[in-house]
Amino acid sequence: MAHSLPPLPYAATALEPHIDALTMTIHHGKHHNAYVTNLNAAIDKTPELANWTLGDLCRNIAQVPESVRGAVRNNGGGHWNHSLFWELMAPNAGGEPGGDVGAAITKTWGDFAKFRDAFKAAGTGRFGSGWAWLVAGRDGALTIESTPNQDNPLMEGKHAILGLDVWEHAYYLKYQNRRPDYIDAWWNVVNWAEVTKRYSAR
Repeated sequence: MAHSLPPLPYAATALEPHIDALTMTIHHGKHHNAYVTNLNAAIDKTPELANWTLGDLCRNIAQVPESVRGAVRNNGGGHWNHSLFWELMAPNAGGEPGGDVGAAITKTWGDFAKFRDAFKAAGTGRFGSGWAWLVAGRDGALTIESTPNQDNPLMEGKHAILGLDVWEHAYYLKYQNRRPDYIDAWWNVVNWAEVTKRYSAR
């Protein structure tokens, strides 16, 4: 199964001014596309993986042949993470979540502001490149986690409902080394409808 680059669900300009169009164009068309290309190259070397879905590859990373496991982990993880990331943002979004997600956040952290602070700490505290995640258990309990590089919670059998890319390529053109400013701006484009959908599907 050849993997392909999914189209952005909105125009590259749609998240301005919080996420600039040039960053979106390079991030999606160059970085994400490279993960897809390199993942397909790794799978070409291991025909036994040809029918594995992207989710299968991440979920069963320990069963991927050792000869390509690193390449699949990095590039398959990058493909999965970014495919989700685009969906977790939207124009005219942001604000605070309501419904079950909002209630779960309040139950765990006391209020949305405290949750934002905790999530920001996970993103700023990730040394080097990686991701910050909001993970939902089957019982609905929420936790904040961080992974290095292109690892993701699915590789540990967990269900991520929100993820933030804190690699420099996600923000450096606009925010330079100011990762905290990027994280603050990102809340204005979070697609809580998609987060709620993923929470319901846990």
